[in-house]
Amino acid sequence: MYQLALLTIFPAAVIFAAAMDLFSMTIPNRISLALIAGFFCLAPFANLSLEDIGMHVLAGLLMLAVTVTLFAFHFIGGGDAKLASAVALWFGFNDLMAYAFTASMLGGALSLAFLAFRQMPLPYAWARAPWIERLHKPRGDIPYGIALAVAALIVYHQSFWLRGLSS
Repeated sequence: MYQLALLTIFPAAVIFAAAMDLFSMTIPNRISLALIAGFFCLAPFANLSLEDIGMHVLAGLLMLAVTVTLFAFHFIGGGDAKLASAVALWFGFNDLMAYAFTASMLGGALSLAFLAFRQMPLPYAWARAPWIERLHKPRGDIPYGIALAVAALIVYHQSFWLRGLSS
C-alpha cells in the first residue's frame, strides 16, 4: 500500500496542478494541502526521523520564503509559490537544489516557448477555446506551474522516495 501511495499521491498532485494552471491559470490550495498531508502521512513509512521531518519542513519554509518574495515582485503566482513550497517539503534539502535548478531551467524554456507561441497567429479552431486564447495574449501570464510540476516529477523519480522501490 505504501508503494502504491508513493507512486500515485505526489505524481497525481503535481500533474493535476500543472493541468489546472494550464487551463485556468490557478493552482488550487487543496493541491498544495494534499501534498503536505501526503508527506506527513508517508514520512513515517519512509523511516524519516523527527529530525529528518523537521529538516524537510525547514526546506519547505525556505522555499516558501523565496517564492513569496518572487510572488511579491510578480515573477510567479501565489499558487506557484505554494506548490513549489509543498514540493520542497517532500524533497528536503537533499533534493532542493536539484528541484530549484530544474524548475528554473524548465521555467525559462517554458517562458521562451510561450513568447514564441504568442508571436504566431492563432489558428481559428484554437481561437474558440477561451483557455488557449488567454494563453496567447501578448502580455498574458505564463502557467509556470507546468515547469514546477515537470521538475518535481524529474527530481521525484531520482529522490529517496522511489530509490527503495526499485529493489
